[in-house]
Amino acid sequence: MLPFPPMTDNFYVGNAGEDAPGEQGWLLGHFKPSGDCRHSQEVEVKWGMHARGDRRAQWVSGETRSALLLLVSGRFRVELPGRSVLLAQQGDYVVFHRLSHSWHAEEESTVLAVRWPSIPGYAVPASDGRGSVQERR
Repeated sequence: MLPFPPMTDNFYVGNAGEDAPGEQGWLLGHFKPSGDCRHSQEVEVKWGMHARGDRRAQWVSGETRSALLLLVSGRFRVELPGRSVLLAQQGDYVVFHRLSHSWHAEEESTVLAVRWPSIPGYAVPASDGRGSVQERR
C-alpha cells in the first residue's frame, strides 16, 4: 500500500503489475484520459505480462511508429520482416523504426515496451483465451 494518493494533476504513483491489466498492459499514451498525467501523444509505455504461448493476433502492418522492447523476464520472440529476434536474457532488447512486426512469448515473459509517437489506429482484436475478443493497442 502506498503511503500517499496515487494521482494528482502533476504526478502518478503506481505499480505496473497492478495497473497494466486494466489497459492490456499500457501504462502511458494517447489512450489515457486527457488531464491524467499518464496521457501522452509523444510516447506509449507498456508493461507486458505474457503467458507462455501468448502471441499477437496478427502482424502490425503499415507501422509508422518506432518501438523498443526490453525483456524483463522470460523468453520472448519478436518477428520482423526477414528477421526473427529472440530476447532470452534479462535486459535483451530490440529497437525498430516503421517496421511491420509480430511477437510471441516462448516462455512466461514480462516485457517493457516503449513506442513513439502515441497515435490511435493500431488496435488489433486478440483472443483473451476464453474465445472472446479484446482490443490491443
